[in-house]
Amino acid sequence: METKDTTMSMLRMDKGENEGQRDKGRQDAGGEEEGTQQENGRLMLADGLAERGPKSLTSGSGQQVSNGFTTSTPQSPKEGPGTAACAVGTTTGPGGGTGSSVPLGGLRTLVVQQTSLDRPRETWSKKMDFLLSVIGYAVDLGNVWRFPYICYQNGGGAFLLPYLLMAVFGGVPLFYMELALGQFHRSGCISIWKHICPIFKGIGFAICIIALYIAFYYNTIMAWALYYLISSFHPTLPWTTCTNSWNTANCNRYMSSDHNVSWSNSSTSPAEEFYTRQVLQVHLSPGLHQLGSVSWQLALCLLFIFTIVYFSIWKGVKTSGKVVWVTATFPYLVLLVLLIRGATLPGAWRGVVFYLKPDWEKLLSTTVWIDAAAQIFFSLGPGFGVLLAFASYNPFHNNCYKDALVTSSVNCLTSFLSGFVIFTVLGYMAEMRQQSVDAVAKDAGPSLLFIIYAEAIANMPAATFFAIIFFLMIIMLGLDSTFAGLEGVITAMLDEFPHVLAKRREWFVFGLVCVCYLGALSTLTYGGAFVVKLFEEYATGPAVITVVLLEVIAVSWFYGTNRFCNDVQLMLGFAPGCFWRVCWVAICPCFLLFIIISFLAFPPEVRLFHYQYPPWTTVLGYCIGVSSFICVPAYMVYHLLNAKGTFKQIRIKGGKKAMTTVRIGT
Repeated sequence: METKDTTMSMLRMDKGENEGQRDKGRQDAGGEEEGTQQENGRLMLADGLAERGPKSLTSGSGQQVSNGFTTSTPQSPKEGPGTAACAVGTTTGPGGGTGSSVPLGGLRTLVVQQTSLDRPRETWSKKMDFLLSVIGYAVDLGNVWRFPYICYQNGGGAFLLPYLLMAVFGGVPLFYMELALGQFHRSGCISIWKHICPIFKGIGFAICIIALYIAFYYNTIMAWALYYLISSFHPTLPWTTCTNSWNTANCNRYMSSDHNVSWSNSSTSPAEEFYTRQVLQVHLSPGLHQLGSVSWQLALCLLFIFTIVYFSIWKGVKTSGKVVWVTATFPYLVLLVLLIRGATLPGAWRGVVFYLKPDWEKLLSTTVWIDAAAQIFFSLGPGFGVLLAFASYNPFHNNCYKDALVTSSVNCLTSFLSGFVIFTVLGYMAEMRQQSVDAVAKDAGPSLLFIIYAEAIANMPAATFFAIIFFLMIIMLGLDSTFAGLEGVITAMLDEFPHVLAKRREWFVFGLVCVCYLGALSTLTYGGAFVVKLFEEYATGPAVITVVLLEVIAVSWFYGTNRFCNDVQLMLGFAPGCFWRVCWVAICPCFLLFIIISFLAFPPEVRLFHYQYPPWTTVLGYCIGVSSFICVPAYMVYHLLNAKGTFKQIRIKGGKKAMTTVRIGT
């Protein structure tokens, strides 16, 4: 008899009913462990060459897991030829071993059949779909504007040393851990905690709220880029002249052909005035206390962006995996074209020297190490639920270890390459204005792209062509990250509420996109740039770092590093080495704690253009950040109040529910 989400274990024995009764007693003694296993499939034991179902294990060295994938983990020397293993999770036996041995008196084969009536989990059509999606998520706008600025600000080439150290000992281990967790448990960032440590389930809800906050402001930057892209089709690029309605008397059209024009400290370029007075219109807002009206042009641009996002992710990774073949590869083509063009500009060498000239004394500054840790963390992007979601659609035996090394390396190299693309142009601008590179590179963040680089493009031959491909690149870099961020939320909610949402994915995605659009309206006002800066500095950074710290502690200390490494060995055929274990247990928590303490000890001084953020905005920013993190302690209290028994009993019960590996041998 087969029932939905139930497991029936049948033992067929050659040695008589007495032995069969003993084994049945062992089975019944499994108690809650069997109750957990009943969610996954039907286990059948048969002698020797038993009947084999479509998803069966037929050799002592093979393994079958609940999601229907067959393992190929080599036998350990302690396992005889009659040993079979079922990977539905992990158990830790005496002495740190995995599982328990149940003698059955003869060769036994474990057969696993999926009896759930639920639809099978979606998987990537190709391995490259997954890799491009992860690379597209990790390589975002921050790689183009933040890394080059942080690099030259913190010692140029000397900054690469702390950056690489933070990547090796902090960023990459976290990246690898999340890929392995998602691939093994095949769950989103909420439901995965029932397999790891249920009391930390609030982490998943906090991640979803943080992802929403990011969607509120991140897509607005793409709307700005779309506005620029549309403006690039004008016969004359509108940020090259000072005769427009938005220009002021300080506007100074300083083109390479204008040798009689001098540049002063009070001068503003037409690119700067186009960005601040026409696109953002920040001159119409005195600050956060009075944002002003919504810009209808930006509202339409953002609506178009979200329309693209919706039709790219509404069907799942089958569709988004195809879109990233364009959105993840096109930026590299554009970066290569811009690098070649920038290297041929006069003065490009000045920018490259300024970018890479090492200032070793700056390594003695704590700020340099803080910036290196924060940059690699936000660049690789663990803790946003995306890596868990993407990896959950992988085949069970996909080599996520290799994927983690490849994608993280591509991400870091892209950041380094972007520095050359940016600083060759900054050197050209410095040569043209007869200023130092430092004076030209005073703008950071979006201003570096929308003012400095836009102005440099306007000075190039075929300026319209370079403007079109540049702003297309900006949009595609942002789209990849938006696809990933929203997919993390979608996967989490569909896995947590499958009976309600699984068959209504399109409608749920539509509702989610509408919520994101409405939440972004405040960033489309005349003072919307101030809101974007506030969200970027306070609403997401500290909260997500704290959430990832709790995630590492929950996995390494509560779930157990040995248990987690056994999971990885079950998938890949080899266990993580001592380096990874030490990183997960000690170095990564210290790495994250270092960033958090540094942020609290040295809070950023938030300033945008000529607007200095007042003290009350700092309080507002922290409140927004806490509003997501509060889910973690709130769910802990909820879990303890609704659980039965003492705290020790609850902890033991949660541990038993996490143990879902069964080892049966002779």
